[in-house]
Amino acid sequence: MSYENSALVTDESSAAERLASAVVGIGILTVVLGFASLFQWTDVAGTILGVELFDLFGVFLTVGGIGVLGLGAASRAELVDTSPDRSAGVVTGGLFGLVGFVAGGLVASQMFGLGFLGGVLVGLLVGLGVAAVTVFTREDLGSTLPAGTLGVVTGALLLANVLTVEWQWDPENFSAVFMAPVVVPALAVFTGLILSWSAAKSYEGYGTRGRQAGAYMLVGLNAFGMLGVLLLLVLFVAKKGLGYMLRGIEFGLFSEPAFWFHVPVLDEYLIFEIPGVWFYWPFTMNGYSLSSETINGVLPSIVGTFWVVFGAVLFAVPLGVGAAVFLTEYAEQGGFTRTVEIATNGLWSTPSIVYGLFGYAFLVPRLGNTDSLLAGQLVLGFMLLPLVLITSREAIKTVPDEYRDASAALGVSQWETIKSVVLPASMPGVITGVILGVGRIAGETAPLLLVMNGNLKAMSPINVLGSFEFTATPPFISNSALLTAPPALPYKLYGTITAGVVSDEPKFGWATALVLLMVVLSFYAVGIASRIYFRRKLEQ
Repeated sequence: MSYENSALVTDESSAAERLASAVVGIGILTVVLGFASLFQWTDVAGTILGVELFDLFGVFLTVGGIGVLGLGAASRAELVDTSPDRSAGVVTGGLFGLVGFVAGGLVASQMFGLGFLGGVLVGLLVGLGVAAVTVFTREDLGSTLPAGTLGVVTGALLLANVLTVEWQWDPENFSAVFMAPVVVPALAVFTGLILSWSAAKSYEGYGTRGRQAGAYMLVGLNAFGMLGVLLLLVLFVAKKGLGYMLRGIEFGLFSEPAFWFHVPVLDEYLIFEIPGVWFYWPFTMNGYSLSSETINGVLPSIVGTFWVVFGAVLFAVPLGVGAAVFLTEYAEQGGFTRTVEIATNGLWSTPSIVYGLFGYAFLVPRLGNTDSLLAGQLVLGFMLLPLVLITSREAIKTVPDEYRDASAALGVSQWETIKSVVLPASMPGVITGVILGVGRIAGETAPLLLVMNGNLKAMSPINVLGSFEFTATPPFISNSALLTAPPALPYKLYGTITAGVVSDEPKFGWATALVLLMVVLSFYAVGIASRIYFRRKLEQ
């Protein structure tokens, strides 16, 4: 008889695990659809497999809520083999109580007209009630009853057409208007996360393993959520601007000799007949066009962005890495190094507009009193410098002291040890810091508005390499291009969206934003490839 009861409990536990897995899947699917709706990748008024999106949300949340309630009830009735604690915990109770306070207070004050004070009182009562249920009942009920009720109530409001696509909420004494296309997907994402967390705890039978599973679920969904938000952001911008960006692309085979150049000594042309493919992408290969027949492009802005980032990296990376080497390997660890550390942390958190004001007030008057590429490079270089210094110091600190001791035992000088051992070992960390910094400065707009206010209607890109001139007097070399202000993609995007300076077509702005994303991601790709290269070289 004992064996039969044990087998029955095992079968019921397997069924409960399958139900919990199904609820987790429903919750994750709801979260994905919610994010897709928020980023307009899915039409909130459209259908999926013949079902309206809001109805689909309602079905998922209702089924998920009922499933969570069933899991909790089965555990409390000891129909399944679980090991819940006496309480879900004060933290869980506080979070559920906060949800109850906000929901109860908003409904009471805005929908039933009880005012602010009435809303607070009702919200406190509801919040305390939900918190009490969570804290003072056994864990299986405390973790499932609030979560399942939230899912069922939210799903019922959607299925009963209380929350429709046209629904909007204009609270009294509140300037914002809450629209269904934003509120419902956000509510679906939040509720889906709660249901997935509760079902994950139930799958592991509550207790320590259940709390760990719930935490892993939330952390995992958060990680995938960040990746999903990045992907949806790129897809959102691509959806808006890809068609405009790809207009007029042409390609084909060379029908004439591919390369030729003039040889002055022979006074003739050398011609190389090399077959190949020619490619023309107007939006990225053209500048500003005065003709309506020529596609307006952003090539000058792409080149300007490249040069300003390249100059900033060239300025900041040697200084940052050199300072990190000195502070870590040579300077005594004490008040001076702590002061430098505090200063660099403060500089990294300084708003970009402050750097722009510094460049406008200090650099521009000393660089010909005009906006210039050099001023933009220096300002962005100063912005990049603190992060390079911070990450380089941390990377150098992670190099084991055994490396230094082994090198010193061989009679190698300290500088040779740093150059041949410490820096190569810390290079992946240094490159990571540079990647993060470049990702920030490449999209900065505020500093460029103040120090590099380039011509948004430039027809050709700046020629930095071809502008070097050598003279017989100091400084013996000059470059007029560095003292001119080319356009940059962030500034061009700002001018297009806010003032319509470049084009009155909104799609031009979205296409520019997509190109800017591609440029920033290409910087990331170069940095990641460099980090992988140095890491593999280090492992050899």
